[in-house]
Amino acid sequence: MMITEKNHSGVPVIFILLGFSDYPEFQIPFFLIFLTIYIITVMGNLGMIAIIIMNPKLHTPMYFFLKHLSFVDFCSSTVVAPKLLENLVAKDRTVSISICITQFFFFATYALTDTFMLAVMAYDRFVAICNPLLYMTIMSQKRCVLLVVAAYSWGTLFSLVFTYSLLTLSFCGTNIIDNFVCDYSGILYAACSDKHFSELILFIVTNFNMLSTLMVIISSYVFIFVTVMKMHSARARHKAFSTCASHLTAVGVFYGTILFLYCIPNTKSSWFTAKLGSVFYAVVIPMLNPLIYSLRNNEVKEILRKLMGKI
Repeated sequence: MMITEKNHSGVPVIFILLGFSDYPEFQIPFFLIFLTIYIITVMGNLGMIAIIIMNPKLHTPMYFFLKHLSFVDFCSSTVVAPKLLENLVAKDRTVSISICITQFFFFATYALTDTFMLAVMAYDRFVAICNPLLYMTIMSQKRCVLLVVAAYSWGTLFSLVFTYSLLTLSFCGTNIIDNFVCDYSGILYAACSDKHFSELILFIVTNFNMLSTLMVIISSYVFIFVTVMKMHSARARHKAFSTCASHLTAVGVFYGTILFLYCIPNTKSSWFTAKLGSVFYAVVIPMLNPLIYSLRNNEVKEILRKLMGKI
């Protein structure tokens, strides 16, 4: 189905991203803050990818998945941040329906891939701790590649389902999206045709994605906890938990933010809180992940110290 730029009456269909326009006095401070965040995000994630590629010591399944998580975070932030920065300094905040839905497609793809990648990394930690002798056999290079391909395929497939459900809708002239990004709910709310099919798709796909990935993560860590508690050495237990600390922190921040957004009541007084939550989810988390893994991972910290020593 092709995206039409005009509705049935021939009037061009456009969207206006309000962003933070209700606070004009904060536009420049917001711009500087988000620009700084985006620069740190780009440098942190691309730097993490470069460190993993250049150091043979990090050519393990765990860092292979971390490399792709960094790539997904970089892409996710790049889909959102430039448009956010543009809207903070530009008077014209309009965007065509084709660009809006295209932005949503790519952002949804990377966000959904992120959830699957976190589940894959939990499975990797489960195998490493619960089956250490068979770890390199189970997590072979072929299986790692298949899991990463599955993660990207998962994100792309469900994003296509979301996008198709939006393309079945009709829109009328100028539409307001009270957000800084073309999100599903904003586009759906602006539609002037029946929305039941799209709402059903949103409910089914979102809950299936969240529950299935959370089930993998939770079950993996239940087995990890049981295995670690059976270890007689306190040092071995500490080492096992430390290998999971970074991933658990990333999972907690990611899913905690999503649950926070779900729990916000749908009222006008809560719009600013919800928007800040969306900023944290779409802009801040991609910056935090490389910081979490670099600060809580001994191998990465050691390599960073050596690199800083050479500068």
